[in-house]
Order: sequence, then structure tokens, then C-alpha cells
Amino acid sequence: MNSWVSMILSVLALCASAAVHAQGCGSGGGVTVCLTATGSANNVQLSWTASGNISNVQVYRDTNSDPNGRSRIAVLNASARGYTDSGAVSGTPYWYWVKFNVGNSSYNSNAAATARAGMRNVTSLQLSANMSPGWNVGNSLEAIGGETAWGNPLVTQALMNSIKSAGFKSVRIPVSWKQYADANDNISASWMARVTEVVNYARSAGLYAVINIHWDGGWMQPTYAQQATANARITKFWTQIANNFKTYDDYLLFAGTNEVMVDGDYGTPTVEYYTVQNSFNQTFVNAVRATGGYNASRHLVVQGFNTNIDHTLSFFNVPSDSATKKLMVEVHYYDPFNFTLNGDNDTIWQWGRIATNAGNTETWANEAYVDNQMNRMKTRFIDGLGLGVLMGEYGAILRTAVDSSQRYRTYWDEYVTRAAFTRGIVPVYWDNGYTSDHQMGLFNRSTGAQVHSEVIGTIVNAAK
Repeated sequence: MNSWVSMILSVLALCASAAVHAQGCGSGGGVTVCLTATGSANNVQLSWTASGNISNVQVYRDTNSDPNGRSRIAVLNASARGYTDSGAVSGTPYWYWVKFNVGNSSYNSNAAATARAGMRNVTSLQLSANMSPGWNVGNSLEAIGGETAWGNPLVTQALMNSIKSAGFKSVRIPVSWKQYADANDNISASWMARVTEVVNYARSAGLYAVINIHWDGGWMQPTYAQQATANARITKFWTQIANNFKTYDDYLLFAGTNEVMVDGDYGTPTVEYYTVQNSFNQTFVNAVRATGGYNASRHLVVQGFNTNIDHTLSFFNVPSDSATKKLMVEVHYYDPFNFTLNGDNDTIWQWGRIATNAGNTETWANEAYVDNQMNRMKTRFIDGLGLGVLMGEYGAILRTAVDSSQRYRTYWDEYVTRAAFTRGIVPVYWDNGYTSDHQMGLFNRSTGAQVHSEVIGTIVNAAK
């Protein structure tokens, strides 16, 4: 991304309120023209100042920052200092320019970028087509003990800009809330402001953003004994979160929970477990919709049991929803575990048809297994119900001792990303921020620099 484009984007916090705006100044012929663009729910208001006499005033617009290919939308008299763009589509970012003459020469203001606030008339399945690939800013805002407690630095605008520049289109932001709430589950204003700041970083970079209630200390146990207490807290938390973001457009999505399970029990859920977990999804949807505003039609993400594909296909119930086709289903994918996540040893470090040693390879979860799992999700939810599907986490750890070239890790990431993307599933890579052996980080969290650029490029290219 060009540095001047990054500067323009960095001043935007799109839809952080009912109106969003940015300014661009340009000089020529001894005159400086400064253009301000402000988006609201009804239109985009443009206004500009000129430090001297100008003539032949024209307004241009485009959906990207490149002035080549922009369209002229108005020709105005020399005294005009404002224009209303009622043709702007809600939720779409626009870049604007004022072209003007000083004498016989023409010049331009710099671009001013904004968006008309609002929710586009698209289903979640249609929205999901614009979100691939995605990336997780993991082990940060959900870290117990504070954002930096697990060793990652504070999330910055520069990091989000780097994620966008690398080719990712969405960012999942796991969030912990309970540790920042009082005994009555009132979330602290300072923590809500920090989460808002990070969401604004993502939106300013041009990324879709997904926020959730992550593990959060383990209070969301799917048992009958905990059901009433957990649902009350889900309602309390999501009412506060949704009200805080109710004027944000559909580039912000809410995901109700994360990997809900009884701690330590990775087996097939009992009727009790999945019944209670399904109630968490319904409670989340009800709480968000009740806040009104743009939340009445916001795209919401609901989870299968432990986000396990098999359990989701077997036990997930689609929540009732007052909005139409505004739900996505979330699953995660880390098969086979010994290859993707097990860092206790490096015995299983090869994968798939390119493997050369059977002793270093699992006998299951190969390419055919990946394809079958993705096909099942597509058939059930995308084709059958018209719902978007978010593969909210996936990835494989680095194994420098046995695979220094990252051949097998890269191949697995490529295959799984493409298998999901080609079936309409949004792949969201799990980045925990740590880039050393047996870790999954891809970027330097302090600078935004790419650490494992080949893996990054492979993931991005596999989702095209």
C-alpha cells in the first residue's frame, strides 16, 4: 500500500459514530483547497475551503484511492464550497476529490475518504464472499491479565495496515470481557474504549472486523447447572457491546462465543451439553437484536459445539432470528492435531500426498478428508440453508528442527485455505503472535513486518 494511502486510511475510523469523515488538502497555482468528506446514514456531505480564487470546480468520486478511473459526479460554480452526494451506497468506502482551476491550469485537492453509514442489503452468505482470507489477532485482547499479559505488544494501527497490505480482507479480534467487568457484569468504560479503538484500527485499514466473547476465564460452561447464570451474563455483556457499536456499519460483525465445551471434555457432547450451548447462541442473537439501530440487521456469527465440524453438523440448531439471512455459522479446523498443534514432539511433521516418510505422517486427515469436511459444511449450511460459514480458526505450527523450509506447514495451509475458499467458506488464519519454533505467528506484532512471508503469500493466493 502506498504510504499516502495509508495516511488517509489511518485517519478514518469508519462508522465509529453516525458520521465519519476525513480531509484532504491539495495546492496549485498558489491556492490550497482542503476537502472534507463526512458520511452519515443519509448521504455523504462534502465541503471545502480555498485560500484564493478558483474556477471550474468539479467533484470526482471513486471506490479506491487511485485517481485514475475516478468518475466526475458534479460540475459547480466557482463560489460553491459544498456538495451532497446522495448516490453513495451505504457501507461502501469512497474517495473524493475536488478539481479546480487557477487561471488556465487545473489542480486537485488530495483525496478525502469516507463512507455513508448504513447496512447494505446483502445476506451474510453474500457478505462472506468479500471476507476471504481472514486473520486472527490472537493472544491479545483475550489475554487473561491484560492485553500484553501473554507476551504480545499492544495492537496498533500499523499492524492492521500491514495485515491489509498483505492481502487479508478481514480480521477476527478475540476479546475477553469478564476480567474487565464488575460484580454486576458492567464492563469498564476504559476497556470498552480500548476494544473500540482496535475495531477502529481494523476498519480504518479497510478490513472487515469480527469481535466475540472468547474463552473469558471459562465461565461459559454448557451445563444445566450453569445455563441460567451464563445466559444472563451473555445477555448483559452483549447488550453493552452491541449498544456501544450500534451505529457501526456491516463491516463489523459480532460472534457470540468461541469454543464452547465443558472444560477438558473433548468427546461427543451429551444432550445436555449441546442443548445448553445452542441456548447460548439464541441468547446472543436475542440480546443483539434487542438493542436496535444497525444491530437489528447486523451480521451475526453463531458457533457449533466446540466449533468442531462433526459436532456442528450433528448437533447445531440455527437460532431464531428477527432478521433474514443475517447469520453465519462458525467452525474451526486443526486436523490432524499431532501435525497442526502438538508441539510436545516433532514426530508427526509431514502431511498429505507430498509426505515421504509414513512414520512422520498421520494416517488420517489428508487431502480427501479436508475436502470431505468442507463439502459437508457447504452442503448443509451454504447450499442447504443459505448461511455463510466462517472457519474462524485454522493453522499449523512452525517446526524449524525438522522442516526448516516450512514445506509441509505451507502445503497444509495452502490446501486447507483453498479447500475452504473454493466452497464459499471464509478461512481465518489463527496467528498467536509468536513467530518462533512451535508457534503460529506470521507477523511481527510490534512493527507489522512479515516474518513468514512465504506462508502469508501462500494463504492469500489460495483465497483468490
